[in-house]
Amino acid sequence: MLKKILTAKHRGFCAGVERAVEMVEKSLIKYGSPVYVRHEIVHNKFVVNNLKKKGVVFVDSLDEIPKGSKQPVIFSAHGVAKRVIEKAKNYNLLYYDAICPLVSKIHKEILQLEEKDYQIIMIGHEGHPEVEGTAGQLQDIGNLTLVQNIEDVEKLYFPSNQNLAYITQTTLSVLDTKEIVDALKLKFPSILEPKKSDICYATSNRQESVQEMAKKVEAIFVIGAFNSSNSIRLVETAKRFGCKHSELIENIDDFDYSNLSQYNEIGLTASASAPEEQLDLFINRVKNLFSIEVLDHYEDENIIFKVPNYLN
Repeated sequence: MLKKILTAKHRGFCAGVERAVEMVEKSLIKYGSPVYVRHEIVHNKFVVNNLKKKGVVFVDSLDEIPKGSKQPVIFSAHGVAKRVIEKAKNYNLLYYDAICPLVSKIHKEILQLEEKDYQIIMIGHEGHPEVEGTAGQLQDIGNLTLVQNIEDVEKLYFPSNQNLAYITQTTLSVLDTKEIVDALKLKFPSILEPKKSDICYATSNRQESVQEMAKKVEAIFVIGAFNSSNSIRLVETAKRFGCKHSELIENIDDFDYSNLSQYNEIGLTASASAPEEQLDLFINRVKNLFSIEVLDHYEDENIIFKVPNYLN
């Protein structure tokens, strides 16, 4: 019978996600509906559906926005390729870029590397919006090579006089990325690395919190989304550190809470793109079934990315 829920020390919205969602909500206040958002503002169905109810229209392409529209379009926290910005200008659209400042930092890095004739190796997941947006900053896409694992590193070949540098997606597994970086350094000893890790503080903190919980509980539940890299990495981290039952919950309404009776103590977290509200609702529903103690050791990360003044 379930007796305790241990919540992660670091969990829920990161500063970049908070900023992106706030930009959409302030645009609704300033311009009224509809406000258009290209792709999901963040990878979380609860957030997306909540914004839809308020009058946000999500589009996969700028071509879906009516010609001559004076309503704003917002680009997601993951960042977009330069060609998307150019297309918005050509269509005379009012656009706002909600790119996370930590992703924007990588965009600046990659442009500087290209200017210095570096071949850039990016560690990331093929098809992820952040990877596509980062690659789309380059004048020549051939200047970037994507690697997803150590096997990809083993297949790499570059001339001995080629300047090499690597960057990473912000939402990767810290440990998996270290293994890939070590393989790159072994194969290319002179490869240039970022001055500071590209994996964001929120991703690192949430993975560390799950590592701590995995040693103490019988099961860990991650509130997040199946298309969210940072959510999936938390499930993987829990399993890696000994918590064999680690499960991603995308919709807390579909979860069978009675199954929790098989555990005495579980761990609970919310990914960087999942609102704290979902975690609180999960706990309240568990309390309706079980008499439990909630052990909460929340620590504020004290990081804020301000919304641009033009939306205030």
